[in-house]
Amino acid sequence: MIDKKLLEILVCPVSKAPLDYDEQRNELVCRASGLAYPIRDGIPVMLESEARVLTTDEKLG
Repeated sequence: MIDKKLLEILVCPVSKAPLDYDEQRNELVCRASGLAYPIRDGIPVMLESEARVLTTDEKLG
């Protein structure tokens, strides 16, 4: 689980768009950039090089 206050202030480093928390995959998702950032040991890894590219279905939400 990620702190809601932290989620409110974090944005995608690529698009600057807000992020959604995917509890099942434990990652922060940005539909605008099509990237998902992992959360490791409770810490969001906000590096484009570490992000996973979303599938077409995931982008549509």
